[in-house]
Amino acid sequence: MPQVGTGALRLRAIITSEGFSIYSGAMNSLLGKLTTLMGEQFAKMKNLRKEVKYIHDELGSMKDALARLADVDEPDPQTKSWRNTLRELSYDIEDIIDDFIQNIGEKDKKSGFVRKTIRRLKTSRARHRIAGQIEDIKKLVHETSDRHRRYDLDKIIPQSSNVVAIDPRVKTLYEKAANLVGMEGPKKELADWLIDEEKQLKVVAVVGFGGLGKTTLANEVYQRLKGDFAYPAFVPVSQTPNIPNLLRSLLSQLGTQPPIDACDSHLIDKLRECLQTKRYLIIIDDLWDVSAWEFIKCAFPENDLASRVIVTTRSLEVATACCSPHHEYILQMKPLSNEDSRKLFFGRIFGSEDICPNHLRDVSVEILNKCGGLPLAIISIAGLLASEGPKEEEWEHVRNSLGSMSGTKLTLNGMRQILNLSYKDLPSHLKTCLLYLAMYPEDYTILRSELERQWMAEGFISKENGQDVEKNARNYFNELVNRSLVQPVEFDVGGAVTTCKVHDMMLDLILFKCKEENFLSIVDGSEAITEGEYKVRRLSLRLNDSDNEILPADISLSQVRSVMIFGYSGKTPPLSKFKFLRVLFVKDHSTMDLTGMSELYQLRYVMIGSVYGLQLPRQIRGLQQLETLDVWNSSIPSDIVHLPHLSHLGIGYACKLPDGIGNMKSLRFLRGFHLNFETNSLDNYKGLGELTNMRNLFLSGNFEDQDAGVRRMDVLCSSLRKLCRLESLYIHTMQGCMDGFSPPYSLQRLYGRGFDWQHCWFSRVPNWTMELHNLHELQLQVDELLDDGVGILGGLPSLLDLDLWVRRSPKQMIIIDGRGAFPVLKRFDMGLSRASYLIFQSGAMPMVQRLGLTFNIDVQKQNGAGPAGIEHLAALEEVSARISCVEATESQTSCAESDFRSIVDRHPDNPRTLVSFAK
Repeated sequence: MPQVGTGALRLRAIITSEGFSIYSGAMNSLLGKLTTLMGEQFAKMKNLRKEVKYIHDELGSMKDALARLADVDEPDPQTKSWRNTLRELSYDIEDIIDDFIQNIGEKDKKSGFVRKTIRRLKTSRARHRIAGQIEDIKKLVHETSDRHRRYDLDKIIPQSSNVVAIDPRVKTLYEKAANLVGMEGPKKELADWLIDEEKQLKVVAVVGFGGLGKTTLANEVYQRLKGDFAYPAFVPVSQTPNIPNLLRSLLSQLGTQPPIDACDSHLIDKLRECLQTKRYLIIIDDLWDVSAWEFIKCAFPENDLASRVIVTTRSLEVATACCSPHHEYILQMKPLSNEDSRKLFFGRIFGSEDICPNHLRDVSVEILNKCGGLPLAIISIAGLLASEGPKEEEWEHVRNSLGSMSGTKLTLNGMRQILNLSYKDLPSHLKTCLLYLAMYPEDYTILRSELERQWMAEGFISKENGQDVEKNARNYFNELVNRSLVQPVEFDVGGAVTTCKVHDMMLDLILFKCKEENFLSIVDGSEAITEGEYKVRRLSLRLNDSDNEILPADISLSQVRSVMIFGYSGKTPPLSKFKFLRVLFVKDHSTMDLTGMSELYQLRYVMIGSVYGLQLPRQIRGLQQLETLDVWNSSIPSDIVHLPHLSHLGIGYACKLPDGIGNMKSLRFLRGFHLNFETNSLDNYKGLGELTNMRNLFLSGNFEDQDAGVRRMDVLCSSLRKLCRLESLYIHTMQGCMDGFSPPYSLQRLYGRGFDWQHCWFSRVPNWTMELHNLHELQLQVDELLDDGVGILGGLPSLLDLDLWVRRSPKQMIIIDGRGAFPVLKRFDMGLSRASYLIFQSGAMPMVQRLGLTFNIDVQKQNGAGPAGIEHLAALEEVSARISCVEATESQTSCAESDFRSIVDRHPDNPRTLVSFAK
């Protein structure tokens, strides 16, 4: 489909990569539904079962052929045509079956499925219609099967293929991504430019080929220096930037939420006003053209406060324009040296080059030469080889597959060839999952949990043999990370990835490889489109502040499986058009009409964020397949308690849950259980204990009446203790003392600190805390901290992350001893009146990597400006301090920072130090 210029419509037909293997995997869902039609429910419908079995067997044979065709690098046009026909056929058959099953269940919903089905099928009209549908399907399958035999495709299909096992590791290999290889020199040079004595605004640029590590370098320097700036922000720019959204993102990071309908000039004015009196550090990542810079730079005022802007770009012309007239501040990235390439390559696979087997050394040198010193290429190939293991024949296959590329002349096509090798090695189910990421815009930060639920809703995740589909989804995601096909952005304290991005060169590969198949379509712009050769199966709408219609009224959308909408305005098609929709994801859209949503009987996933005035339908009982409902600004229909498959429910803090939540047995995640009397009845408090599949629970609100609150707290704790599978408990906005509270002992995460000193506190560390042997993360606020409390917390065997706030000034020193307390703790955040009350003894917290402290300025400096013994924290990598200086002078504030830094400087490993102030 042709593309038009920047700012106009871009519609790209995108499909699942090596189409053969992917559609052999995607056909599993269809074959499963055909199996249902051959089951006992339809035992009396002998003719139907016979016809369906023929269809099932023919499609099963075709699926096997597709799986074998996955190993053919360049299929001929006839084979491609057969594959495309089969792809569309499988979609259409699944739609017909879904429609059929829905129709036979529409009437007399109170009767049993079998009786209802047989009774309706006994009518001549129903038999005639169903027979016609099945006959149409059979005819299509027969024609497709004949074409397969006529083309004699089996002669070109290899009879065996290598099966790639999924790497069972859960912990990703990216956990130490911040330890950059070969970048110490560029990192120092860039940092020195930013911290010199120059008071005027300085713009520096990092320029280089895609995959050289520009973003990684800029982010590492940003993380190191942002604590020295009042207003830091990191803003990615896509190849076709939406400037208003970019400005909104920048304002949001600076703590200002602009009106949705604000024009460009208003956003610029707001940014200049915000930055005028502040020292700021702004990263503009991956800028593509000069015109975008000419607009963006208007937001950065000259304020003589030594503010800094870093721009990363692939274009020397853009870098020159950004830094003009100071071209000496352009840092040109270079490929890694041979030594650094080897360090990165072998470290990624084996941990060090010394561990590499001798029989792999020569082939490793040849592979590295073809990677040309590009970190992205090296990491991608290393990720592939790590999954293969130390098999010489596999490594030689990788070397040979890279062809005659020379590392000294690596081009975009060469880079694509390297990434393609890792992509081709994926099992079919992982290819489908990877390419679904193209539903998100370029540079979008993707929440792992959302992505996994979208995969589940689409049917991409295996659930054979009673497997836990959520665990399988996590394994799929981890495998993509292990293979370096998606990039981690954030980790939890245990090293698991929580958010990710797709590198723009990997996205380029996805778009390049997906021009022949019809996996999804992207609409970016305001012009109308016409229906193409194939039906639209998945749709990603990128709105750009236009009020025009995004799609023409006459385009067929009934077969769309997923819709994602990004942007603040634009007229979107009514939901009634999306008959077979599974996934609805809406982000930052100004309005959303949900009329017709209750009729989408295949809907499994709904996430709508930042939509104002949202109104769900009054009844949604018809959404019998719904698994996820995540909305913030809506009232909740009362019949939601009758949805049998709903496992993830997230609602806003002002929403009211209907009575009867004890019926929602499938719930595993609930955000929005409110404790105030008007929002939840006492029956719901009791019903909470019936949700024994619950894994994650968010509580909020207050007990408004003290006497009734005691009674409800008893009921709440009784219900919580019944949730024997509960892993995470979050308590927000609850005011006052929580001494009567106790959670189930199965918890792995407990967040109970609230938003300030008045929210959710305990008089001291509760005794029940010592029973939480599986606890990994704890957020706790206590009135006072005594030695026994420190002992309880220090004895938790699995605790990795501790956020501890003490409301009162300690009566005695808080001593963290070195005799086995906190054996695995990695992150320790503490809030207390004076940091000088805290002492770390030799051997204390041996695994702590990050220490965060929030405290008041000690104007008298009677006990020093920070904790004693920081130098005893052997694994420490980062120290951050947030210092309250309400009554302090500027001189006292500066002195407090200097004194704190001098205390951290005693540590032999020179950990990164970040200091900020709160007025």
